[in-house]
Amino acid sequence: METIRVGMAWTFGDDVDTDAIIPSMYLVDRDPSVWAAHIMEGVMPDFSRRVEAGDFVVAGRSFGSGSSREHAAIGLRHAGVAAVFAESIARNFYRNAFNNGLVALEVPGIAGFARTGDRLEVDLEHGRVRNVRTQAEIQATPLPAFLMDMVAQGGLLPWLLAGGGWRRTDQA
Repeated sequence: METIRVGMAWTFGDDVDTDAIIPSMYLVDRDPSVWAAHIMEGVMPDFSRRVEAGDFVVAGRSFGSGSSREHAAIGLRHAGVAAVFAESIARNFYRNAFNNGLVALEVPGIAGFARTGDRLEVDLEHGRVRNVRTQAEIQATPLPAFLMDMVAQGGLLPWLLAGGGWRRTDQA
């Protein structure tokens, strides 16, 4: 997996819950591209039309709180979001993100670190985020190798099917 990524920051405040990330009225459709077309609509109505592949969501505290449904993480990933960085991330969202191939990283101090439109250079292996505009750098906990591998495989199920996490010895 490429561990250094560069993308644009999209900033949000505290308490962005799963209903703001993907409003529940769109969940009757099972197509992730429909979810992506309405992603973040509850807090930034034009986000889905403006976000580009490889961009980052930067948020405050309690990102992804609320429902435990996976649609929020799946929708962000299908919209092209490369990673979510927040002061704190709800436990269910954090797990759903990695299960579905989306990086979610808690980064203390990230809320005031960037503004929408800033280019960020992210080194996932070492847990560093650099704001290209200000040249400031912030440190997070680096991702463990198995999570980086899981994201590279596209999520938990593809990772497990590829032999991640365990090796079965009873297969013919």
